[in-house]
Amino acid sequence: MIQNEWMKDPLVAGIPREKLDFLQMLVFEGQKLSREQMLPFLMSAMKKGQAHNVSFDEKETDAIITVLRKYASPEEIDKINKLMSLKRK
Repeated sequence: MIQNEWMKDPLVAGIPREKLDFLQMLVFEGQKLSREQMLPFLMSAMKKGQAHNVSFDEKETDAIITVLRKYASPEEIDKINKLMSLKRK
C-alpha cells in the first residue's frame, strides 16, 4: 500500500486527519504481523485508541475499509478480509 496515498481519497475526506494519522500508524505497524500476532496487536491498538480518544463510527469504518482495499496489494486485501471476519465473530 502506498503510504498516505489512501488518506487523500475522497471517501475519507470527512474523517478528521488525527484519526487517519492514527490509523496510518496502525496499518504500517501491523503490516508484517502473522494471523496469530494480529489479535494481540488489535487489542493493544484498541487501548491506544481509547487512550487518545480515537474511535470510528460504522460509516467511517466502512469508508476506511473500502479505501484501504482500493490501495492495497492482494496480500494486504487478504489480511483486511481476515480482520473483518474476526470483527464479525
